Amino acid sequence: MFMPQLMKKAETGEKLAALTCYDASYARILLRAGVDILLVGDSLGMTIQGHDTTLPVTLDQMVYHTTAVRRGAGNAFIMADLPFGSYQQGPGQAFASAAQLLAAGANMVKLEGGAVMVETVEFLIRRGIPVCAHLGLLPQSVNRTGYRAQARDDKAALQLIEDAANLEQAGAELLVLESIPALLAAEVTNSLSIPTIGIGAGLHCDGQVLVLNDILGLTEKPPRFARNFMLGATAIEDAARRYVAAVKAGEFPAAEHAF
Repeated sequence: MFMPQLMKKAETGEKLAALTCYDASYARILLRAGVDILLVGDSLGMTIQGHDTTLPVTLDQMVYHTTAVRRGAGNAFIMADLPFGSYQQGPGQAFASAAQLLAAGANMVKLEGGAVMVETVEFLIRRGIPVCAHLGLLPQSVNRTGYRAQARDDKAALQLIEDAANLEQAGAELLVLESIPALLAAEVTNSLSIPTIGIGAGLHCDGQVLVLNDILGLTEKPPRFARNFMLGATAIEDAARRYVAAVKAGEFPAAEHAF
């Protein structure tokens, strides 16, 4: 699957369902379950490696996991995170890192940040690398912000709206909105022509993404915006299908999962 096919789904009003994925076995399961986007997330630093943050994850590790996911994913759409330290030095570093992830099998890379990333996004897009931007809670900035909801005052909300518009203008083709007020996420979604993917951002985004371990009940202290889809499921694939169905039907996230 390529970006035009995802865009066509979003344009027709179909919600996009994304999940993190770290290996070939789960890629095959999620593909059968109908997941639209497999995100090779730097969340693997916490879910797979046992770290407290995503910061220790290296580019080599992201390449390794992206390669593994592609082997199991067939023609699925794969998005891979640019890990901390692999793109913040500027567009040239970002291109070199993104090129490795695309060579490993990714269809798109994701990077965190607002105004400071606009030049980098434009640089990558002009060189044929699809980019997903990421605003709101930025896990790679946890030492500055902590793990808490963002853009909850007027000034921060206006900045996020401006950043979203500038990232779209720079060429970003998707935008992840994490842990922001649902009303703000709805406003941003309505103001953009590119799809938004929410995680803790309410129901009115064009799609949703969760960490795979959270929907499988494997996280000791899951975030408030997550839901355990293994409850009542017969198998992992069944849980993933339930998640996809809930997203596409507009049943997830519910009010209790939003800020």
